[in-house]
Amino acid sequence: MQVSFVIPLYNCLPLTQAMVASLQAAMPSGLTHEIILVDDGSTDGTRAWLGGLASSPGPFRVILNERNLGYAAANNRGAATAQGEFLGLLNNDLVLSPGWLEPILGVHQRLGNRAGLVGNVQRNARTAAIDHAGIFINHRGKPEHDTSLPLGLQFRSRDAWRQADAVTGACTLVRRELFLRLGGFDEGFANGGEDVDFCLRARAAGHLSAVALRSLVLHHVSASPGRKRRDEQNSRRLTLRWRPELARLGARSAWCRHYLESEWTGSHDATDYALGLQALLFHLGLRQDPPTAAYAGMQAAIAGEIARWDRILGP
Repeated sequence: MQVSFVIPLYNCLPLTQAMVASLQAAMPSGLTHEIILVDDGSTDGTRAWLGGLASSPGPFRVILNERNLGYAAANNRGAATAQGEFLGLLNNDLVLSPGWLEPILGVHQRLGNRAGLVGNVQRNARTAAIDHAGIFINHRGKPEHDTSLPLGLQFRSRDAWRQADAVTGACTLVRRELFLRLGGFDEGFANGGEDVDFCLRARAAGHLSAVALRSLVLHHVSASPGRKRRDEQNSRRLTLRWRPELARLGARSAWCRHYLESEWTGSHDATDYALGLQALLFHLGLRQDPPTAAYAGMQAAIAGEIARWDRILGP
């Protein structure tokens, strides 16, 4: 088994150096691997440092983009040259510790060909708060990080996992064949949304997004320069492409909880009472499908977001 770790870089040299050192220190004994560093036009000394790595023995391969192509293109370029069975897609602002990789490999082994992107639990490196334990589609039809963990996690097996609507590409493992077969990340996204879009394409092809619950890393969240600059454009692109699926996923993952917490009046009105009961039963797992109002509510929320984007971004 071989893992090709693909790490796109854009400035932030001290974080990159610390991340690479932590990756090497946490590498499982005997794992055949390569580390592909894709520099996306850094101007802070990163390229000089990479020159030293490229000329030294070891698992490193260096790719230099002539100009800044963006996160999706940098990952795609690294993946195209990779030799491993798996791609380990990693941000350069992670802090890895021994034992982070084995649970993800275990989940892949458990799921087999059903596996799409398998991510993990990530804590904010500054606050230690959980930043990511999967991604769900919220009641507005937008991807949102799940920051909750199941009870009794410490008693679960090393390959414990749960399904998610998507996982972040900041730290994830995917079979190289699947990544290339689905066309990699869509380079029309600008540093945001590529990972969710890929997860939805993988889902459409019959593959699950999963979270390895016993894998934990630290993440200096959104440390790359300009990370949030095109969030609105990325969100619109994702929504227009996946509008029906986002409505369906949101109806199943978030709408009922939001309705019960924010909109249900608890009155004795028969309609209000019936909808609240249906939402509660689905939220508790005692009803197979969400109420029909959930999907209608999701469609209305998404239509409102599209209208807002048309106002602020133009048609």
